[in-house]
Amino acid sequence: MIDIKDLKFDEKGLIPAIVVDAITKKVLTLAYMNEQSLKISIEKGLTCFWSRSRQELWLKGETSGNYQRIVSITADCDNDALVVMVEPQGPACHLGEVSCFHKPLWESEELKEFSLEGLYAMLEERKRLMPQGSYTTYLFEKGLDKILKKVGEECTEVIIGAKSNDKAETVYEIADLTYHTMVLMLQMGISLEEIHRELASRHVIDKKVKQEKMTSSVVK
Repeated sequence: MIDIKDLKFDEKGLIPAIVVDAITKKVLTLAYMNEQSLKISIEKGLTCFWSRSRQELWLKGETSGNYQRIVSITADCDNDALVVMVEPQGPACHLGEVSCFHKPLWESEELKEFSLEGLYAMLEERKRLMPQGSYTTYLFEKGLDKILKKVGEECTEVIIGAKSNDKAETVYEIADLTYHTMVLMLQMGISLEEIHRELASRHVIDKKVKQEKMTSSVVK
């Protein structure tokens, strides 16, 4: 662990802080801290910045309720920038967006990275626009019962592939199941973030259970 005094604040006494969602790993915002706001952040466990426009301390969420609980703060190799991992309790952007970085400028068609978030966004657009000829549109038009039927079918296909010890087939069917499950999520208004947070909460529980078992074993 380094000390605050080891950090290199600029000539205005500020250091850039890149705020990242600890669960989704999405970059939420770029803000600035001075020594005082950093100390407040550490003491409260909530992000506190220095507002360059208002020239005052700014506890994120104090007026909006969109607090950011701090998981960790890490300095870069030169000690002149910070990455702040947080659990956000609402949008980071003052426009109501999850992240301040929501305006695509350019993306390589060849190199663009696949992500579940990208797939979810594409399916979300299909649901909104309902383009003709799209299989996704067809599922949404047929409704919940049809979507559930497809999820059930894909579950069975995964089981058959795994039971046959066919890795390639199982991967293929898991991909199909993932797609149809995400269609179901959109149909029911379930976000990826909700699934991330549910899994994260189970991880914490799992760690506690392991610790309890270790303690119990020592006591015996």
